[in-house]
Amino acid sequence: MAVSCMFRKPDHVERRCYNFENATMERGRGGRENNSAKGHAFDRLNAGETKTILDVSGSGVIDHFWITFNTVKGVFDPVALRAVTISMYWDNAKTPAVSAPIGDFFGASAGGAVPYECELFSCAQGRAFNSYIQMPFLRSARITLTNDSDTDLQHVFYTINYYLDPDLSADGLLYFHTHWRRESPTQLLRDFEILPHVRGAGRYLGANISVQANPMYRGTWWGEGEVKIYLDGDGAYPTIIGTGAEDYPGTAWGLDCFAHRYQGCLTAQPDEGRWSFYRHHIPDPIYFDSECRVTMQQIGGCLKETLLALRAEGVPFEMVSVDRGDRGFIRVFETQPRITLDDPAILPEDWCNFYRVDDWAATAYFYLDKPEGILPPLAGVQPRIAGVSDKKGVERNDG
Repeated sequence: MAVSCMFRKPDHVERRCYNFENATMERGRGGRENNSAKGHAFDRLNAGETKTILDVSGSGVIDHFWITFNTVKGVFDPVALRAVTISMYWDNAKTPAVSAPIGDFFGASAGGAVPYECELFSCAQGRAFNSYIQMPFLRSARITLTNDSDTDLQHVFYTINYYLDPDLSADGLLYFHTHWRRESPTQLLRDFEILPHVRGAGRYLGANISVQANPMYRGTWWGEGEVKIYLDGDGAYPTIIGTGAEDYPGTAWGLDCFAHRYQGCLTAQPDEGRWSFYRHHIPDPIYFDSECRVTMQQIGGCLKETLLALRAEGVPFEMVSVDRGDRGFIRVFETQPRITLDDPAILPEDWCNFYRVDDWAATAYFYLDKPEGILPPLAGVQPRIAGVSDKKGVERNDG
């Protein structure tokens, strides 16, 4: 990119910022209200209102976005984080390339906002969001906020930093996209789609994922499912596959809170049955030439004796495999006839993996060789906010 070198000045590049204090983005016209004293640092976003917070023509790159807001319930009310949405349009496209609840976009899922920092995002002191994702445009960029809640945002502060570069080339340029979706509940025996099928050339950048465990499974572990990334003509089986849900963000043997540069878990509330985690493919880029799809298996696990109790209660599940420790591993779908829980070869203390249904949501980040949004539109406000917690994940993350 034109500004990647710290000690050389690129030709023709002009730095700009956009906020309520300089909504014209012109040179020498910032802070003109209130006799150049603090005059328009914030604005309101009333219930039901859409407000444009960036509208620029030309070619350039957004490289930093900071925002904070509050309601009568305080800074970053968890319901508002799902009810307020952000949309981004590139090069006069009619459909947004980015369309997501604002909290999920910045990594704050159903557990609310917590302090953290990673390579792409930060939430400073749990009070303000930052994005450092590079978002290029060749002809125009427009960003809007929509308040789908029934509560006014009293103070919206933001700054979008970008640079104009008339020499930005269209050759090989990829546009930034974001897609959010939720299934509550998921379907038995069907993988949850983190990123639905996308056609075109691009790069899968990663995802921020939240899980609300179904209480009918009585606190059993939900995270035995494996991520699958289908690329460029993959059929029934993917090119890239993981080993477990907690393994995807780089940890193991359960999922507790941590925040690292490329992966982390920001919410871990076993008593509430809530988790949120992220994985960003920065040093290990995932490119595709014609298509991409990303899913997560809906598989959990528990001891046989626990699964027998769930079966007695009529809880739906489908057994997948059995880990018998040093006695070996049983692949249920490969046994003939198919093994069942009643088989004496499975002891009460053996670990049984099984398909289940839970509440999953994901914000997928990717680059694509077209500016238009090509995935289904964002769900309405009620499906987004249903069951959102007012309890936060961690109060402190050292990273």
